[in-house]
Amino acid sequence: QVQLVESGGGLVQAGGSLRLSCAASGRTFGMSAMGWFRQAPGKEREFVAAISWSASNAYYADSVKGRFTISRDNAKNTVYLQMNSLKPEDTAVYYCAADLGGGVFLRVTGSAYDYWGQGTQVTVSS
Repeated sequence: QVQLVESGGGLVQAGGSLRLSCAASGRTFGMSAMGWFRQAPGKEREFVAAISWSASNAYYADSVKGRFTISRDNAKNTVYLQMNSLKPEDTAVYYCAADLGGGVFLRVTGSAYDYWGQGTQVTVSS
């Protein structure tokens, strides 16, 4: 069982930065690939970024590549999403998710992930 709690969302102006955190409980965190997804109003959930259990691999959606950075600290059972150069189209609820079967493999489909956090709202004003 893994419980995930996101934090760090908020309101920011375009061009600004935010860092999201996702604190995990459970022994399997260190062996799980982790991902960030987002869902904007009226839109489907979309993949943002993923990181392997050892942090040796990371993968990003084209829409955030070069602006967002995913990282993790297994000693703290926490995964982060550093978001820079934010745009209004980044406005969404952001969710972290754990892929217990991932490990070194990074998957972009939400159905591959086993546990989800409750989400944190990110709003970027123009």
